[in-house]
Amino acid sequence: MKLDAINWEILECLQKNARLSNAEIGRKVGLSSPAVAERVKKMEDYGVLKGYSAEVSYVKAGYQLKAMITLRAFMGRLQPFLIKVTDFKEVVNCYRITGNENIIMEVVLRDQIHLQEFIDRLITYGEVKTHIILSKLIENNPIMDQSM
Repeated sequence: MKLDAINWEILECLQKNARLSNAEIGRKVGLSSPAVAERVKKMEDYGVLKGYSAEVSYVKAGYQLKAMITLRAFMGRLQPFLIKVTDFKEVVNCYRITGNENIIMEVVLRDQIHLQEFIDRLITYGEVKTHIILSKLIENNPIMDQSM
């Protein structure tokens, strides 16, 4: 599917606020509500739009810490970790990466004691580095048309 300028505008609107109505998006991009609905449906069918989600405040949900944790897996421990990581409720995002480390995870934790306990579970799989997130600079920035 080739995304034109209007599709990119629709995507930007939805990434900023997925609850916008087709009529509201249409006013912003210069299309009728049915035309927006048709384009959104095509982007959903093609897989460009993968879904809609809610943003949750980890602090207001009772978690004091957010951290990025890297793991450099010990020999023979990467595959067991890849299976086990799906059971860790602390992990909100996890990526397999290139470089010295194999894994980077974004985690939310109740407090420092919870962080210590979580690290203790991870160290059986490899060398762990923890980076506490102090503040958000950019988060969920819309993916935009970069060809212009």
